[in-house]
Amino acid sequence: MADKIKKSYKFSKKFYDDALTQSKWWSRLYFRLLWGGTNDNEIARRVLDWIPDGFDGKLLDVPIGTAVFTADKYKRMTKAQITGLDYSTDMLERAQERLSEAGIGNVKLMQGDVGALPFADETFDTVLCMNGLHVFPDKSRAYAEIRRTLKKGGELLACFYIAGQLKRADWLARTVMARMGWFTPPFDTADDVRRRLAPYYDIREFYTDGAMLYFRASKK
Repeated sequence: MADKIKKSYKFSKKFYDDALTQSKWWSRLYFRLLWGGTNDNEIARRVLDWIPDGFDGKLLDVPIGTAVFTADKYKRMTKAQITGLDYSTDMLERAQERLSEAGIGNVKLMQGDVGALPFADETFDTVLCMNGLHVFPDKSRAYAEIRRTLKKGGELLACFYIAGQLKRADWLARTVMARMGWFTPPFDTADDVRRRLAPYYDIREFYTDGAMLYFRASKK
């Protein structure tokens, strides 16, 4: 499974950013027909707006991907200590290029596995997890590691695909995305996510948009 995920992102690195940001006609058509018109750019903006530009704590971005959604935000977060972790070295290479081009020097990039985060307990004030939880092979382990490394009172901010909202998106996730290694089943529903969060977090905001979920939760 790990090799499949690495190969899938190596294969997709040339069109990954265009697909997510809907910057091409084919990516806009793809989202309209198969994802119910969900706008990843708008969801990303809403999630990132939960982090003040003057944030001066420690933030973990996992998976950071190519930093396509976050580079502009991080350029304004000059006081923050940011760690960006991803399993794919191809994604990290593109992220480093983008951050360097933008003159961003306060983001440390690392290759690693969310299921075994190389950080001490309660290291981070905020964990940002964009478009990740539908990819992680062991979702329970990922949630546990994120919770372990997040400080008490710290926030988990996330957005990702969930099942049960849109039939055509569920079909795509099962038959194409999972086979290619971009998504990894089983997939949570919105209710599943609430059950995962409720014992450990105070859920402050929780929204669905098409087949996407985004939320803000504070560790108890």
